[in-house]
Amino acid sequence: MGVAFFPRGGSAQVVRGLAGALPRHGWDVTIVAGSYGEAGDAHRFYAGLDLRAHEQEPALMGSYEDRPGAPDRVFAALDDATYERQVAAWADVLRDAGAADADVLHLHHLTPLHEAAARVAPDVPVVGHLHGTELLMLERIADGAPPSWRHADRWAQRMRTWAQRCHRTILLSESQRPRVERLLGLAPDRCVAIPNGIDLDRFDGAPVDRAATWRRALVEAPRGWRPGGAAGSVAYAEADIAPLLGDVPVLLYVGRYTEVKRIPLLIRAFARAQRRCAQRAALVIVGGHPGEWEGEHPLEAIAASGARDVFLAGWYEQAELPPLLAAGDAIVLPSVREQFGQVLVEGMACGLPAIAVNAMGPAEIVRDGETGWLVPPDDEAALADALVAVVEDAAERRRRGAAARADVRARYGRDAVAGAVAATYAAAAAAAPAGAAG
Repeated sequence: MGVAFFPRGGSAQVVRGLAGALPRHGWDVTIVAGSYGEAGDAHRFYAGLDLRAHEQEPALMGSYEDRPGAPDRVFAALDDATYERQVAAWADVLRDAGAADADVLHLHHLTPLHEAAARVAPDVPVVGHLHGTELLMLERIADGAPPSWRHADRWAQRMRTWAQRCHRTILLSESQRPRVERLLGLAPDRCVAIPNGIDLDRFDGAPVDRAATWRRALVEAPRGWRPGGAAGSVAYAEADIAPLLGDVPVLLYVGRYTEVKRIPLLIRAFARAQRRCAQRAALVIVGGHPGEWEGEHPLEAIAASGARDVFLAGWYEQAELPPLLAAGDAIVLPSVREQFGQVLVEGMACGLPAIAVNAMGPAEIVRDGETGWLVPPDDEAALADALVAVVEDAAERRRRGAAARADVRARYGRDAVAGAVAATYAAAAAAAPAGAAG
């Protein structure tokens, strides 16, 4: 199983979870993954699993996102020489991992790992796994790439070639089918929609001391950060977090500070909702790798909107999230281009109703009126209405939260997802004639 990126986003969580669950379905997994620095240390992230890590240097990393100051540049700006160096480096890692002797290669995203695999293990069937960020880059190229993306067309063609070599391709949701057909030319019968699964034993909503949880996260061991500051550069006194120490509804956002997540929109909608609510509420923003953000930083949005009782908790690893989720009352994800919505599933498994946008992955996860609220993309007024409903109607909040927990436990258990992936491996192996991957 290969993933070119160092552990940072949701795809790394998927790789780790599947690698742990697949042996119960008859598949032993060796992971090939990127590693970078302390924050993106693959050895720590995949501890206990069979790993071959590629210690990356910034010049040989790539991304689907164009983020100033980030160590990894957008793929579409990388020239042919850099691409060939990437392929050669990954080929060395795959050889060391014994890829040519594998039964199946499960390659996450569309990256130079695919080309390296074709050179090192041409006879091994390939299962591709699209997480959506690659589709966003391809859509931006199709709409007209920025001038700095000088090599966009070459990368788009490479990605189409890699996708069409796959014997089976896993999509995160049914909503991706028309996009992959349009952007990559994939035949529907070679694609299977399998959602990301979660560890239901970990995300169980076990009760926590809410006041102690927020005191520890925001006062005693803060991780929030401001532009130019390290983790902990945003901290609070106990008096600042008084609402969280009482019995007020707590709304949670969990995720990165990327532009598509629409965190500033959420903060403005929360400020608007506050003016209408008789009940006081708090918004806690969990996430954001220190130093990484796009557009308006949440602190700037808080100041500009006049929102009160908004707190930045900083970045937490997935394993650290359950107590924070258990200390909340609803999970909010205003992202307008969310390919799946892992954090929605995790929050709902803990008994939180969800507020999300009625598009892409979240529209398949959240049942509007039953397990949460769905609102139109980029609609600040509609988002504010949903926030008011969550804050003001405790009974409905609890009803939808209970339904959310039951629904997620029935649909998104990691073991069931691993079983579907194992069946996809078998189908890919059966469909692949000798030498077809090359």
